[in-house]
Amino acid sequence: MYKSFDKTKSPKKFDRRSDGYETPGVGGRQTGRVFKKKVCRFCSNKAPLMDFKDVEFLQKFLTEKGKIIPRRITGNCAKHQRQMTVVIKRSRHSGLIGFQVE
Repeated sequence: MYKSFDKTKSPKKFDRRSDGYETPGVGGRQTGRVFKKKVCRFCSNKAPLMDFKDVEFLQKFLTEKGKIIPRRITGNCAKHQRQMTVVIKRSRHSGLIGFQVE
């Protein structure tokens, strides 16, 4: 009628990162992928200085629609991402890069 209680088995714990309960001992989601830490290209190998007239270089930091790509994707440090944002906005204001591409 009643299930017997076993002290040796630990109860299932709730995992906040997933959408439900996980079995004990799993340790969360592990996909087996190893990620390489992105390094800021301006800090590491002395990349060329950011120039608002260098449109081809600035296109690497823009999406197809003209939005600035975030630093978690580009790998820039916070300092250089802020500088890159200022340079892109300066280039947009001068008319070298469009504000929005359709």
